[in-house]
Amino acid sequence: MDHDHYDAAYLRAILTETRSIAVIGASANPSRPVHGVMAYLIRSGYAVTPINPGLAGQAIHGRTVVGRLADLAEPVDMIDVFRNSDAIAALADEILALPWRPKTVWLQLGIRNDAAAERLEAAGIQVVMDRCPAIERPRLVG
Repeated sequence: MDHDHYDAAYLRAILTETRSIAVIGASANPSRPVHGVMAYLIRSGYAVTPINPGLAGQAIHGRTVVGRLADLAEPVDMIDVFRNSDAIAALADEILALPWRPKTVWLQLGIRNDAAAERLEAAGIQVVMDRCPAIERPRLVG
C-alpha cells in the first residue's frame, strides 16, 4: 500500500462500509480536534465509542467512554487514532492481541508509523495514515 497517496475509491469504500468506530484518544475538551471529529462522525450516522483510560465511565457526546480496546462490548469496524506516532507500535500490538480484527485502522493527521502499518496490513487490516475521516468523508461521500 502506498501510504503517501490513497486512491479515492479506497477511502470512499472504507467510509461507506464502516458502521462502528472506536476513537482512541477521545477528549471531553471542545477545543481538541478529536472532540469535533467525534461529533461529526456521530452526526454522520456512525456508532462511535470513545476510548480514553483517564475518562472511562464518563460520557462524551452522549457516548460512554471505555478505557481500552479490550473493554469494548463488541467489535468495531474502524479504530480512529488520535495518539502520537511513537505510540502506534504499542497500539498495533494491542490491536493484534484482540480476539477480533477491525476492518480498518485510521491514523489521524500527522500520525504515521510505517512499520506498525505493515504489521496490521499483514494481519488483513486496512490502514490509513495522516488523514482525517471528517475531512475525507465530505470530500468523497458528500
